[in-house]
Amino acid sequence: MNVFYLPDAQIGTISFPEEESKHIVKVLRMKEGDRFCVTNGKGSLFDAVLIDAHPKRAIADLSNQRNGYDTPRFNLTIAIAPTKLNERTEWFLEKATEIGINEVKFFASYHSERRAINVERFKKIVVAAMKQSVKSFMPSMTDMQPLEKIVKQDFEGQKFIAWIDDDVEVQLCDLYKKGTNAIVLIGPEGDFSKEEVQMAKDYGFIPVSLGKARLRTETAALVACHTIQLINQMS
Repeated sequence: MNVFYLPDAQIGTISFPEEESKHIVKVLRMKEGDRFCVTNGKGSLFDAVLIDAHPKRAIADLSNQRNGYDTPRFNLTIAIAPTKLNERTEWFLEKATEIGINEVKFFASYHSERRAINVERFKKIVVAAMKQSVKSFMPSMTDMQPLEKIVKQDFEGQKFIAWIDDDVEVQLCDLYKKGTNAIVLIGPEGDFSKEEVQMAKDYGFIPVSLGKARLRTETAALVACHTIQLINQMS
């Protein structure tokens, strides 16, 4: 079933903004009486019936508000240094949204090759992935911050920093406790500096390995996301 995003969705008659209206009417060629699904990105899904197929202000009747299947039992945050190539970060955002993630924090660190991002473009990637995977929650994200600011922020849960080092042998999957909130720091292409790792450790972050392979930044972030989601799906 087609899914559309409307942050102010509620039971009753609603109208869609021009971009979504165009997609409904011009791209999918939906007509009055066609049925689809709407998510508000805040945990609710709605059944919808198109009652006016206007390409600039499509109108639908919403009913049967319900919780999505992805209602979180824990909070998962990935803090990542954006990659030099934007498409790699976008790939991570798309796949992490499909797998399940609550928040993405972007930071700049000593070895970062990218220090500015287009958050609005990233949000469009996330919205498209949320709709494709029939999610009811849209991950939140922050603009670029210094790593130090993220490390010092309060967080109720387990805190990890993925670091490539011979002395780091413990695996994320061995330390993470099912059902627990978690934040994982993922460094840039050049990894974290030793000083940054020490700073993170001083604020309660535990260095962990994601396996023996040397992973790209976006791959490491997705592995961390999938690891924690998989542990929480196990009986």
